[in-house]
Amino acid sequence: MNNDKFLRFLGLVKKAGNLKEGYNKCEETLKAGSSKIILISKDASVNTKDKFNTYAKRFNSKIIEFFTKEELGRALGRPEINVVCITDTNMSKKLLELWQEKI
Repeated sequence: MNNDKFLRFLGLVKKAGNLKEGYNKCEETLKAGSSKIILISKDASVNTKDKFNTYAKRFNSKIIEFFTKEELGRALGRPEINVVCITDTNMSKKLLELWQEKI
């Protein structure tokens, strides 16, 4: 599986301003109904994973839990990040296409 395309595109999503980073910002975005995809790091806490899985079901968002917090962070120009959400429909579709290629 090749992570590079997915993570590079994730960086472009951030540059385009269609990504929210961090627990609180993602929670607000989900509650506002603006999130299309949630990315949670593999090493996020159980409580964080449970909360965002519940939000994903309630607000009809896709959830991907595959990358470490360091891998997500590197893609976004940060040391690490546990929760990220995508707000743009078209970019979300492209990320899901890239994700399907990985599987």
